[in-house]
Amino acid sequence: MLAVSMMTASVSAQNTAVTANKAGDNWYIGVNAGVATPVMKINDFGRFKGFSPELGVRVGKNLTTVFGLALDINNYFGNKSNAKSMFGSKTFVNATDFDILTTWNLMNAFGGYQGQPRKFEVIALAGGGYSRAWAEKVGGINAKLAFDLALNLGSDNQYQLYVEPGVVLGQPYPIYANPFRKIETVAGKKWNGALSLKVGFNYKFGTSNGTHNFKIAELRDQAEVDALNAKINELRGDVDAKNGQLNAANQTINDLKKKLAECEARPTQIVEEKKETLLQPIVIFRQGKSTIDAAQYASVEMVAKYLKNHPESKVLVKGYASPEGKAELNQKLSEARATAVANALIKRYKISKDRITTQGLGATSEISEENDFNRVAMFVDTTK
Repeated sequence: MLAVSMMTASVSAQNTAVTANKAGDNWYIGVNAGVATPVMKINDFGRFKGFSPELGVRVGKNLTTVFGLALDINNYFGNKSNAKSMFGSKTFVNATDFDILTTWNLMNAFGGYQGQPRKFEVIALAGGGYSRAWAEKVGGINAKLAFDLALNLGSDNQYQLYVEPGVVLGQPYPIYANPFRKIETVAGKKWNGALSLKVGFNYKFGTSNGTHNFKIAELRDQAEVDALNAKINELRGDVDAKNGQLNAANQTINDLKKKLAECEARPTQIVEEKKETLLQPIVIFRQGKSTIDAAQYASVEMVAKYLKNHPESKVLVKGYASPEGKAELNQKLSEARATAVANALIKRYKISKDRITTQGLGATSEISEENDFNRVAMFVDTTK
């Protein structure tokens, strides 16, 4: 019932959303120390007479800004001396509580989370577990209720100092000191418990949001969402307009490519550079052929003799074709004619291939009005 009421208060008060709580987020570890005193009359000790020191360790995780879980291990020591030990019992530690506690941040539950812990907070703890009296070798189930009056310290409130009053019920006997032998009974049953007052210190580990605590998530109201949607629609309109412009540009590119292809299909215009010197010998080929006729070797020999007489000179062999036929076929034919002449100079007349380059210039009608005279290979001295 306590848990349900606390959760209801938390839901009604928590008007802000926080960033996701990952498995490794919002863990803390701490130690505490204080004193405990019996709730019931034991032997010659009355209620609240006699105190036992206690020391504990706590590991916990805050699951929400209000609710969390913690493992609490608390040890009780004897406070009387006798012949058995200086602590008044057969063991150094008289008893130990092992408890699972729920934690409830009352400030956040009823006041809401402000984005970071308050400097002062009240935290309720409720739960239970198992208590063990080591000297007597007995144990039992217990229940615990406490309140932490906490101060959050540090640049990011990563340290927590608290004072904790609390009560533990249902512990085994004797729990605090060796003289506590007989326990007052209630309804015919042995009953024991303790009131405690402790001072503790917790350290909160860093979280995935860059702090040591919960962080408020940035939320947007409906008006802002509507404005963002309107902006998105506006940008979509801009994209559609840009797509139209892009399609138009692509059409222009395709038109230019078509015109370029038409230009490339036209006969290549021969442009002689001023530094080139045209040699007189010309090799004439038959229609559609790239084989050198025997009679044409005289021209090739003349060029070979020129190259031998001028060892520093280099030549460019230019191949041509007559304008009839397809442009692609004429281009290949002109390249083959230039290559055939170059191979003759290299293989037959032993001219170094480093001194010879070739170029197929496709079909032409500019050398002569007669088509037969346009099926030639010409020599250009490229030395100068």
